[in-house]
Amino acid sequence: MSKPDELLVDVAALVESGHSNQMSLTVVTGGAVITGRLAPEAVWRQRVSEVLTDSAHLGEFSRIFTASTRTDGPPTHLHFHVARILQGTVGIPETGGMYRVAIEDVSAWTMGDFSYSDH
Repeated sequence: MSKPDELLVDVAALVESGHSNQMSLTVVTGGAVITGRLAPEAVWRQRVSEVLTDSAHLGEFSRIFTASTRTDGPPTHLHFHVARILQGTVGIPETGGMYRVAIEDVSAWTMGDFSYSDH
């Protein structure tokens, strides 16, 4: 079991305490590069719940994301929104998605996100 990067835990805790969704971050986890903005867990859960509620086939799952499961202690996960998995010169999905990443699984990270240009 790896030990989470304390500095990254501090970044996640600051996002949680400030309820801000403006912190951009890029991480490497499991060989994938994910780039986007961090959101507080509650904001992330609410947005995922809204997306599921609007789905004819997945609406019943929405309540799982609105249930409060926050425990005391430092954050254990990063909650990305408007995020992309980087693959070559493309970000997937192009419009950004919602990703939850365990902090202990992050092998490298940097502040900021990456954008693409065809130029």
